[in-house]
Amino acid sequence: MAAAVEMNSVLDESMKDVFDWSDAKTPVRDAIWNHFMDADNHDTDKTADEVAPYMTMDEAKLKDEVTKLLKA
Repeated sequence: MAAAVEMNSVLDESMKDVFDWSDAKTPVRDAIWNHFMDADNHDTDKTADEVAPYMTMDEAKLKDEVTKLLKA
């Protein structure tokens, strides 16, 4: 039997509630998606592949990776 994947609730919180460097109300999940959609010229398939690892990261790693990705 496969192990159940626990959803990371941080993904559904707004950027401003998770990161002190952001004032965006956008959910973290959407901010990641939007970043890759823009970078991939709106190629949904490519974006889905790039976003997938973020959906299963533990909270600490997710926060670190999103900071590296999105902090201006």
